[in-house]
Amino acid sequence: MKQILQNLSNGKSELVTAPAPKVTIGTLLIDTTISLISTGTERMLVDFGTANMLQKAKSQPDKVKQVLKKAQTDGVMTTIDAVRSKLGQPIPLGYSNVGQIRTVGAGVKDFRKGDRIVSNGAHADVVRVPENLCAKIPENVSDETASFTVVGAIGLQGIRLAEPTLGEAFVVIGVGLIGLLTVQLLRAHGCRVLAIDFDKEKLKLASKFGAQICNLSSGQDPIAIAMEFSRGAGVDGVIITASTKSSDPVTQAAQMSRQRGRSILVGVTGLELNRADFYNKELSFQVSCSYGPGRYDPSYEEDGNDYPIGFVRWTEQRNFVAVLDMMASGQLDVSSLISHRFDFEEAPKAYDLLTTDKSALGILLQYNHSIKDRHIDVVSLSDNTPKLNNDPIVGFIGAGNYASRMLIPAFKSAGAFLHTIASSGGTNGVVHGKRLGFSNASSNADNLISNSEINTLAIVTRHNSHADLTAKALNAGKHVFVEKPLAMTLKELSKVEKAYNNANQHLMVGFNRRFAPQVQTMKKLLDNASEPKSFIMLMNAGSIPADHWTQDSEIGGGRIIGEACHYIDLMRFLAGSEIVSVQARRMGDNDGVEVSEDKASITLGFADGSFGTIHYFANGAASFPKERIEIFAAGKVLQLDNFLKLKGYGWKGFKKQNLMRQDKGQNACSAAFLNAIKTGTQTPIPASELFEVAKVSIEVAEGLRDLSQFSKV
Repeated sequence: MKQILQNLSNGKSELVTAPAPKVTIGTLLIDTTISLISTGTERMLVDFGTANMLQKAKSQPDKVKQVLKKAQTDGVMTTIDAVRSKLGQPIPLGYSNVGQIRTVGAGVKDFRKGDRIVSNGAHADVVRVPENLCAKIPENVSDETASFTVVGAIGLQGIRLAEPTLGEAFVVIGVGLIGLLTVQLLRAHGCRVLAIDFDKEKLKLASKFGAQICNLSSGQDPIAIAMEFSRGAGVDGVIITASTKSSDPVTQAAQMSRQRGRSILVGVTGLELNRADFYNKELSFQVSCSYGPGRYDPSYEEDGNDYPIGFVRWTEQRNFVAVLDMMASGQLDVSSLISHRFDFEEAPKAYDLLTTDKSALGILLQYNHSIKDRHIDVVSLSDNTPKLNNDPIVGFIGAGNYASRMLIPAFKSAGAFLHTIASSGGTNGVVHGKRLGFSNASSNADNLISNSEINTLAIVTRHNSHADLTAKALNAGKHVFVEKPLAMTLKELSKVEKAYNNANQHLMVGFNRRFAPQVQTMKKLLDNASEPKSFIMLMNAGSIPADHWTQDSEIGGGRIIGEACHYIDLMRFLAGSEIVSVQARRMGDNDGVEVSEDKASITLGFADGSFGTIHYFANGAASFPKERIEIFAAGKVLQLDNFLKLKGYGWKGFKKQNLMRQDKGQNACSAAFLNAIKTGTQTPIPASELFEVAKVSIEVAEGLRDLSQFSKV
């Protein structure tokens, strides 16, 4: 397939060829016929990309604060690396897509193969979209017309929040694409409409749709005209669909409104509000959220759980349907809004137009090339070949942030031959595969497992797939590096252990912290201490919303299994002794705390008499260092702060080991694993320890969910 991506670091738009995405549960695979460029939203993205670093910082002051906090805790160099990586990742453009269903995912009930549908899919010739973000197109609505549905729904949601009634006087400030659709929808509600803008050509269209107009470029006073328009009473409502850094639209909306009028912000403006403007009239001001209820709710969008119509009449999907009904009845005219048409292969020219022609409105991308050519699942990225027969020839399953930023570069620097990278969506694999030097990209993980050229697989997917993929890879005779966790249940763990025992292959879990240089120093010092050790390990984990996939016990397994396992392994490594007892306690249930499992203390006892406590807290300040380790042994102390500063107290010949940038051992961990494959030596972490740590992590998580303390001997 082909897709448009934009680089946020330089604003460049690029048409890339990628493997077609695979249909998943609750989704539809769609062959695109038309997509609409949203000139407002997408122009902002292009402008942001072309801006210099200072301009980018000024436009996002909240992000700058986050960067400064990270620099304080993680160090300047680590923060710079993270910012560069973030800006260097291209993002897909577009959210107004029309096409025909090619494949229906399991669990989808209301759609069939061949249906013509509109969705919020990106500019790509094949898109995978959850069913609640799709709607069927009526027979008498053309594909071109239907492509305006999603932007129309954005305007409609703003109108629903304003609750207009027949005969009311409404103002639309900013009559770009969404604004002109909003004018028509308000007229269909029986409202009188005043359109305000600087662009006389767009105002002519607003007038054609039945609005009175106010041309700011000619010096007209919007307040005076609005008061005249409202017959001196003040307007009933204002819909702001403008895109500007200025706060003038919000100020003007307040000044032109009647007593208890309402203003809805659909666009993007400055928000320096004058309290008196709103206080004296008891005005309402509300920000509209995209297409309607359900937007950004994973339960609705990703899991397909609809809201009952008796309680939530208008969801985002129902707003799509309502806009399509308006098109079918002829009450919504979009033909006048089409300013340009481009073949999809010329899409970069369309984005150049955004920066040179501010009058552009509806820019359509037309997909006329072969459907057959779209559905390949492997794309060649280079003609690289392995240098040596005993090179680890690696396939990566998963192309997310951690894989692309940390793990793949670590494998590459350690000399791995990067054969194929797989991601179910296809595009991420191509983006990171090209940059990092893979030979191929795929959207089908089974291709990698069955490929006889690949002898090593790295699994960096969501946690619920780790055990199954690991077992399949081992059974296929592959060496496996799997990001933690190894498994989410004891049943899954047993499946992996059985596959490992039958495979005689290397199995490694990404417990990189034990390979960090400062931890290696600690280990050497502790091995010379004859007495048992006492550990205090703190992970200031930071809050993650309850609806994030890592918190889902079925998908992520929770943060104890998914992240605290790092410290269970680290303590096991530093103690150098088997875990013989476990105790755990989490925060008690509280109405104000959505998740309490990720605020817990875990105490481990070891066969040699050592013991330690892991404090995993998600309720701390981001400005406090994320990780701290303190170890007490034989009258001596070691203290490690955030993998930057290591101090020793009472150690002969050792006082400190400080680093310029964080090093949590990712490179050394990857190199040790790959070296074991090259040389045929033992896996760096014994399999017995991997299974021991996984078992303890699972038992801790299960015990914490019952709010119980337990022990294992």
